[in-house]
Amino acid sequence: MWELSTHYLWWILALLLIAGELLLPGYFLLWIGLAAAAMGVVLWIDPTLGLLVQAVLFGLLAFAAYVGYARWLRPRLERRAPGGERLNRRAEQLIGQRYQLIEPIVNGRGKARVGDGQWLVSGPDLPLGATVEVVAVEGTTLQVRAAA
Repeated sequence: MWELSTHYLWWILALLLIAGELLLPGYFLLWIGLAAAAMGVVLWIDPTLGLLVQAVLFGLLAFAAYVGYARWLRPRLERRAPGGERLNRRAEQLIGQRYQLIEPIVNGRGKARVGDGQWLVSGPDLPLGATVEVVAVEGTTLQVRAAA
């Protein structure tokens, strides 16, 4: 009969868990899979460990792998580039920028050229071609003032 060493079973379990990580969102199975791979290494070094010792050691390794991720790796992965906190509010990145009016601001409303598009602007009455500075964003309207 064909017999498989216990450390190979742990490595197979590790591969299955890590493959399962590809199908499920998050990083949960990855750390359990790494703990199973580590158990395979431990049993390769000392194949005489009992089943209870293996189970406890696996639990400790899985917990240690997750804590290592949560306290060390995750904070380093979550470093954001400047301005990244506004990813879903891109218009706020226009604050402080200067643009030229393509329609004069009359009764508080006008339009400015922003890149290759036009944006509605709100602010004090200003003539066509005036340079304005964005001070705030309200929905799709830029709040502007005359640039100094």
